[in-house]
Amino acid sequence: MSFQSRRRFLWVLFLAGIAITTLLVAITNGTTLARLSLEELAHRASAVARVRCLAVQSLWDRNEIWTETQFEVVEREKGLLGGLVTVRTLGGSIGNLHSHVDGVPAFRPEEEVYLFLWGNPGEPYRVLGWSQGTFRIGRDARNATERVSQDSAAMPVYQPETRDFRRDGIRNLPVADFKRRLEKALEQNAP
Repeated sequence: MSFQSRRRFLWVLFLAGIAITTLLVAITNGTTLARLSLEELAHRASAVARVRCLAVQSLWDRNEIWTETQFEVVEREKGLLGGLVTVRTLGGSIGNLHSHVDGVPAFRPEEEVYLFLWGNPGEPYRVLGWSQGTFRIGRDARNATERVSQDSAAMPVYQPETRDFRRDGIRNLPVADFKRRLEKALEQNAP
């Protein structure tokens, strides 16, 4: 290989490295979420429900790993939902291969959550705002009170008004209080 050929080859490698770095930065920035209020979630969602996770299964689709989670509807708050709902999220695990996208919720069998969903008829639903549309239900060990925490309350979310990132959202709110806030948000957005 001549000096000119080696030099050309090194330049190609260098430019390929810059292109890959630029692509990775663009992909990473693609998962930045702008904060959605409870009212915005209620307005934009095609369905809102308290659901119980029955099963989780990852699959390949168009060269990406997706996870389909089957839920039983415990309480329907908005939308036309049957007794069972399938939700599709990006990422998952197949064999030894794992795909994870920050902000995309993952579910475990038997857990209960409130989900703000959107989708087209005949297709699996998606979670609106990913972690923002996911509200986990837990029990207070001291008094068995059910409490709700929004997944996005633990992660920084971009605030367009102030152009910075903040951790905020619903944390450890009694289910009864959450339901009142949800009902109010749904009433504000009723047709």
